[in-house]
Amino acid sequence: MRALITGAAGFIGSHLCERLLADGWTVVGVDNFDDFYDPQIKRRNISDCLKNKNFQLIEADIRDSEAMGKIISGDVQIIVHLAARAGVHPSIDQPLLYADVNINGTMVLLEFAKKCEVNKFIFGSSSSVYGNNEKIPFSEDDNVDFPISPYAATKKAGELICHTYHHLNGMSITCLRFFTVYGPRQRPDLAIHKFAKLIEQDKPIPVYGDGSMMRDFTYIDDIVNGIVAAMGRCNGFNIYNLGESQPITINDLIADIEKALGKKSVRHSLPRQPGDVERTYADVTKATRDLGYSPSTSIQTGLKKFTAWLRQNT
Repeated sequence: MRALITGAAGFIGSHLCERLLADGWTVVGVDNFDDFYDPQIKRRNISDCLKNKNFQLIEADIRDSEAMGKIISGDVQIIVHLAARAGVHPSIDQPLLYADVNINGTMVLLEFAKKCEVNKFIFGSSSSVYGNNEKIPFSEDDNVDFPISPYAATKKAGELICHTYHHLNGMSITCLRFFTVYGPRQRPDLAIHKFAKLIEQDKPIPVYGDGSMMRDFTYIDDIVNGIVAAMGRCNGFNIYNLGESQPITINDLIADIEKALGKKSVRHSLPRQPGDVERTYADVTKATRDLGYSPSTSIQTGLKKFTAWLRQNT
């Protein structure tokens, strides 16, 4: 089987590529190595894959119709679309860029998937679509018409566009709502990576608000297992939550990072940021039933693995 993975050199994408290659897939990875964070980090992420004869890396932008048309026409059975302009807070400053990459880029891929008769498509969505949903845990049937950041709005738009292509063209499309993924290679701007690195350097960590916000932190291996299961069961149109379903507060997260590092933190308290949601909490009943999804990595275990990786790579 031949899979096209967009965002292949990113955090989730690079782990997925390694897993698929280990499972015997032929993988075409697409990444534009933009400068949202250091492109050299992404090149290190994908370096092991480049040693595998069944992996091909193409440096291209998903908005480039000519490039995507050539890539997708090359005997691709399934597309896993993980490329996106990521981050809630940067999207507030650059909403037009986020709309261009996340919406137009997704439409370019779907249009060429239709033309080239690639009938299986996995879309990487986000728990951000739930906004400040008052009902917990968050279920795929909940109303997600009230996003509170441009990033979240682009992910909701992506899901709607996916449904349109399914309806009009009969494509099998699965949207996966990822809940705060962490682990080795996590983006350096995300909380766990940022906190752990600053604590290691004996520098203050920025804590926005009183630390009571809750997040459903989900280890990368559990997310990759969920993606692979969705690839094998991509039929019709479906949306699934992929989370740990064990949310914790930011205060508890910091305490767990301190334990994993064996060091205490120094906090720098700041006002809560626009676009931050109060909590994320995944109901994974549907993913468990349909995909056999079963997250098994506790936050304590995951943080031990992450901090070990951090110390080996800094």
